[in-house]
Amino acid sequence: MSRPYKLLVERAHQIVQISNTGQRFLKGKELNDLVVLQGDKGGYSILVDRDGFIADVDTSKVISAKYDICDVDVVIDATGQCILPGFVDAHTHPVWAGDRVHEFAMKLAGATYMDIHKMGGGIHFTVSQTRQADEEELFTSLRDRLAQMVQSGTTLVECKSGYGLDLENEVKMLKVIERARKEGGVDISSTYCGAHAVPAGKTAQEATDDVIRNQIPHIRRLVEAGELQVDNIDVFCELGVFDLNQSRDILKAGKDVGLQINFHGEELHRLNSAEMGAELQAHAISHLEEISESGIEAMASSGSVAVVLPTTAYTLRLKPPPVRAMIESGVTVALGSDYNPNAHCLAMPLVMNLACVTMKMSMTEALVAATLNAAHALGKSESHGSLEVGKVGNMVLVAAPSWEHLIYQMGSHNNLIWRVVWRGQTVYHKH
Repeated sequence: MSRPYKLLVERAHQIVQISNTGQRFLKGKELNDLVVLQGDKGGYSILVDRDGFIADVDTSKVISAKYDICDVDVVIDATGQCILPGFVDAHTHPVWAGDRVHEFAMKLAGATYMDIHKMGGGIHFTVSQTRQADEEELFTSLRDRLAQMVQSGTTLVECKSGYGLDLENEVKMLKVIERARKEGGVDISSTYCGAHAVPAGKTAQEATDDVIRNQIPHIRRLVEAGELQVDNIDVFCELGVFDLNQSRDILKAGKDVGLQINFHGEELHRLNSAEMGAELQAHAISHLEEISESGIEAMASSGSVAVVLPTTAYTLRLKPPPVRAMIESGVTVALGSDYNPNAHCLAMPLVMNLACVTMKMSMTEALVAATLNAAHALGKSESHGSLEVGKVGNMVLVAAPSWEHLIYQMGSHNNLIWRVVWRGQTVYHKH
């Protein structure tokens, strides 16, 4: 007969719950109200049930008095350690073949993102490599990248397609993401991004029509048949890519078939895509380096989440998005790594450090943005993003005197992260 509990992590020095009142996101001054359990000499414990959900969080004395240790499969002694929620990476492009290291050298020599794009590089270069790769090759590389994310503490990740740009190859990418989702070890939110760039030989309007009339209906049929799970619709709304009206039409078509709107906006040029997204009640808008004051106000009113991407602004030497103005205006701010061939970062602790230094976020704000708020950006904060009873048992155990060391010790997260737990199961253990 199986035991009722899968995991007990006990005697932790510190448990960072983020919230303990069921809040789906934190914004404004609430970002400073981080719930951290510490101070009890016996430490603190988390109990995870058979189904992988948190059953209890309390002092180790209370937990040991309430439950029989014989009812638990695995007991972990976390003496002297800190426990954080598993990190949530709210924006990634992890399915692709080839690399763009040569373009990094070009950027260092002064070429801009759009310079490279117009020369047939950037997204178009990766599209050519990805189209040539078969599903098995793409799955193998995705699985390796996800494993590296997990080692850095990520337990929920948004994964986009977008390097196919035609129906056959976009479906190939989505099938690869679906295989990884079913394999487990990390939770995945899948995003269809067929409008990531204008395919060679087509106009932007022709590409828009293909996405709306052919790709979205076909993907919908695959979802209805149970062959795919797709959660979000994305488009690169940008000068020289998809304009405001084309982006609006694509996003509306996705929303009409039940996909959450979660798209690229205001990255390189101000097109008022933040206002457009807010009008469509977009769940999330990413980048936002060029957002206006009216765009900030619109997102604050609509509740659309701002997913900011420190690695992109850093790599492309862009001005950072106005995160302080967003927070002060009541916009919910989340973080993503933007992992892709242009911004090769798999580690949310490094993303948090960059957010603090380049975007003037506090460590508390960055942590919330990489956990609860990032989960909310994916529509999953009811189950992810904080260590509360009833939520999934996703957590990171850190060998440090306090949780802040994971951000403070830039680039040292692999030395600090001792264990990563996904749904009550250890998926990474530092030996």
